[in-house]
Amino acid sequence: MRLDHLAMYVKDLEAARTFFTRYFGASSNEMYHNPKTGLRTYFLSFEGGSRLEIMSRPDVIDNGKNLFHAGYIHLAFSVGGKEQVDQLTKQLQRDGYAVVSGPRVTGDGYYESCIEGPEGNLIEITE
Repeated sequence: MRLDHLAMYVKDLEAARTFFTRYFGASSNEMYHNPKTGLRTYFLSFEGGSRLEIMSRPDVIDNGKNLFHAGYIHLAFSVGGKEQVDQLTKQLQRDGYAVVSGPRVTGDGYYESCIEGPEGNLIEITE
């Protein structure tokens, strides 16, 4: 058994798509649109077969972000090494994304950083 994909609602579908394709090398399918519900989605595919579905629709409620709520907290991307973690973190920071932590070695031995991506969604960048 394998995890097929994760999905997340976003307010700005195009901005989220651009973020993941630009910084994490995702490839995108064509947008799906359901005119009845207003749902619009893209499937983003990453090296190694991981996929992320980003979705938007007019009736989605934004309850804000809280680091310590129950449920899904972050997406993590392995970029291949410490140097790549450092480089991508610096690039994201230069481009205006807030660095929440790192780059650093965590207590459990991972080298990572964490940034706030589009709409405050947390993105871990790991070796």
